[in-house]
Amino acid sequence: MAHGQHQQSPARATPADRAAEAQRATWVSVVVNLLMTIAQIVVGWLAHSQSLIAHGLHSFSDLLSDFLVIYASRQSAHPADAAHPYGHARVETAATLILGASLALIGGGILWESGMRLQHVDALVPVELSALWVAIATVLAKEGLYRYLIRVAERLRSQLMIANALHTRADAASALVVVVGIGGALLGWGFLDLLAAALMGFMILRMGVVLAWGALKELIDTGLDATQVEAIRKTLLATPGVLGLHELRTRRMAHQALVDAHVQVDARISVSEGHRIAESSRARVLREHPEVLDVLVHIDPEDDLDPDLAAARLPSREALLDELAGLMVDLPEPQRVMLHYLGGRVEVEVFLDQDSRSDILRLRAMQADLAERIKDHPAIRSISFHLQ
Repeated sequence: MAHGQHQQSPARATPADRAAEAQRATWVSVVVNLLMTIAQIVVGWLAHSQSLIAHGLHSFSDLLSDFLVIYASRQSAHPADAAHPYGHARVETAATLILGASLALIGGGILWESGMRLQHVDALVPVELSALWVAIATVLAKEGLYRYLIRVAERLRSQLMIANALHTRADAASALVVVVGIGGALLGWGFLDLLAAALMGFMILRMGVVLAWGALKELIDTGLDATQVEAIRKTLLATPGVLGLHELRTRRMAHQALVDAHVQVDARISVSEGHRIAESSRARVLREHPEVLDVLVHIDPEDDLDPDLAAARLPSREALLDELAGLMVDLPEPQRVMLHYLGGRVEVEVFLDQDSRSDILRLRAMQADLAERIKDHPAIRSISFHLQ
């Protein structure tokens, strides 16, 4: 039990706790990226390294994304309100989309600029050794920052923070390319510095497209993967009182998910018992699947997969009671009438306050007569009487 509680605690942390931890980690990233941005751009310009300058611009984009994470984490921590009944978690998704789009633009710009400069290799100024040392320091700093950020992101299960950590890892990998490019340029192959800048631009472009596409899929309500959906299905079916499950829909919402389910219960139980089964199944999913934010459970008495539901086409209670009053003119006023809309027709149960033998015999005779009269009725399948 202790282990299970430990596993669930990060997901059950309050929005304020998640936001505070995310911001602490992100401020660490801000400091590192600020130092790397200044060092790379200044040394890259002084040492005539296009790839180091390009990487400095990438570090600057990291800095912008850090501030975006801080803003989004604060906004997403706000509780649900009238305008946002499901909370503000989608702010993280929108921020991820913006981050991905900005990365794609930056990567495309670097790729284009490097391509233009490669057409004039003879005019390149030799790269100086200081650029190599800054590039190596960048690799070490970015890799260390990535390892720190990914641990926090996975603990919080924040897609935005994971995106930011992966961005940092891509920055570390591209810094390796810069090291190779600068090293080659120092050995006399000046074009390698520009090739490194072009390759880094492509890597940034690809990462931006991947992040933006993932966020876009979430914004259009893409569901959970098949494994997660099947696990939720089994949890619902294991709830006592649930006889079947014929519709289960999920949609992502930042680090969590929303679930809609149609569960089948015994058609003869009371509304209150059906409600209890619905609440039990909802609580079971929330308890066993921490990634689920909320569950909407719809109770069905039968498997109504037909999109044109037969029950919706049947007469209302008021219309049926008016018709039944004409069929039962010789009977006293019923205490209550229960209608069962099942299989495209209505089964009627009439409860009367009668207890004599003569009344029972009369009711049996009337029930047989009613059965004959409603044999071809388009809506009513049967009428049964109960004495109370």
